[in-house]
Amino acid sequence: MQFKYTIFYVEDVGKTLDFYIKAFGLKLKMLHQSGDYAELDTGQTSLSFSSMQLMNELGKSPVPANANSPSFEIAFETEDVINALDQAVQAGAKLVQSPALMPWGQTTAYVTDLNGYLVEICTAIN
Repeated sequence: MQFKYTIFYVEDVGKTLDFYIKAFGLKLKMLHQSGDYAELDTGQTSLSFSSMQLMNELGKSPVPANANSPSFEIAFETEDVINALDQAVQAGAKLVQSPALMPWGQTTAYVTDLNGYLVEICTAIN
């Protein structure tokens, strides 16, 4: 079995795509003609977005992300956390935690995306 994708439920798929492309340099994998679903290429696993409207139509009853009380995070690994963080903030991410060296040797920083989802920007664990 392979972990294939994570789907964020968002108000505006197009704006979210633009944000992730600018903030993290990701590439569009696919955008459904309806504009209600899209995937970004992140390697073997896709980062996907579905509109809240579509999920409601499908009976899923999604709730918006809560930046003040996140229930999960996603992480992007990079060798240069400071520059990646600056790029994300310039694209509209909100700073949650400045870069910090963790006891296990990893540098981490945190932002929230325009939907309130928590995103970690980190180096590899040493």
